[in-house]
This record gives sequence, C-alpha cells and structure tokens, in this order.
Amino acid sequence: MIRNVTEHPVRLAKVRVVTAEVTHQLRSDARDNRVRILAVARAAFAADGLDVPIREIARRAQVGVATVYRHFPTKEALFAAAFAEAMATCSTIVEEGLAAADPWRGFCLVIEKLMAVHALDRGFSRAFTSRLPQAVDFFTQDRDRSLRLILELVRRAKETGELRSDLVLEDLVMALMANEGIRAESSELRAAASRRFAALMIQSFRANPVAEPLPPAVRLPLSAH
Repeated sequence: MIRNVTEHPVRLAKVRVVTAEVTHQLRSDARDNRVRILAVARAAFAADGLDVPIREIARRAQVGVATVYRHFPTKEALFAAAFAEAMATCSTIVEEGLAAADPWRGFCLVIEKLMAVHALDRGFSRAFTSRLPQAVDFFTQDRDRSLRLILELVRRAKETGELRSDLVLEDLVMALMANEGIRAESSELRAAASRRFAALMIQSFRANPVAEPLPPAVRLPLSAH
C-alpha cells in the first residue's frame, strides 16, 4: 500500500489537536478543583477553625486528599490562599483611610469598608480576630501591620477632636467580632445589616455623637442557627 506523503503530517496534526484539547480540559478541571477546595476551606475554617483536617476539606470538596495537597502542600498554604484576597483588600482599605485628608472621615471609611468585607466572609473575619498558630505567621504579620496602621489612623482622628479619646484597639476588634456574628438569609441582607451596624458603631465612637440618619434596618432571624 502506497501512503500519501501528506498522511503522516495530517495524522500528527490531529494528534496535536486532540492532545491540546485533553490538556485544556485537564487544566480546566484542575482550576475547578482549586476553586472548589478554596470555597470549602473558607467555609470549614469559618465553622470549625484552623483545626479542621485536610481529609475533611477534601471530602466536602468531593476530591481526593492527594488533589488538595497537589494544589496546597500544607494546611498553612491552603489557609494563606483562602484568605489572601480578603487580607489584601483589608490592607488597601486601611491605606486608603490613612491617605484621606480628614482623619475622621478616613476612620469612618475604614470602619464601613472593613465591616463590609468581614460581613461577607465570616471565615476571614474569624481568622482576622482570632489568635492563630505560629505556623500562619504570614497571615498574622499582614493582619498586625493593618492593625498598626489603624492605630495610627485612630491617633490622628483623636487629634481632630472627632474621635473619642478613650477608644482603644480592642473596641474596634470587638466591633468586628460583633459584625461577624450578623446572621441573615442572604449575603445582600447581611451586607445591608452590616452597613447599619457600622453606622451605629461610628456614632458611638464619635466624641460628640450626632444623631444622623441610619441606613435602613434589616429583618434578621431571632434564633441562632
């Protein structure tokens, strides 16, 4: 049988196309697995703390333990990836507040935006306000840097006479912890409730409180769940 001189190149081209399609599908599946693992990890860390086993995260994400470790070699690496974006957002918010010409307005901006971020990511909020193991120093260092910048903003706002002089960092942490406890039927309602709570906190932090109109109230469940 005489083969056409173009037969081998054509077959090779087809093999390359099929290989590329399979590789693309594998990469897509890997991306999907990574996204699902991170989503499950955030929820697990929020509910059970950093002690939740990798095996349990794999089970909830419906992947093998080896798949989790292929993406995240250690639990600390998974923790870092799960909250990296939220931590970066918080840092940006604090820096924006410090850059404001009016320290009081900058302080208000930080409270409003930080509470919005924490309300929508309970896992991150719980991590931010918790005492974490030394193994997650990378997160603790970023968090502590943000807190130091907030303290500098607090100092400046006090000097304007707008912020009450007896406010301490623990008051802000307590407000964030209370904000994390907001329960609502949807993320939209949780965000709306957080805006109202932030407004209440800002009024209570002011040296001479002014009864300004609050954002609309949100109907919340009266029983814990």
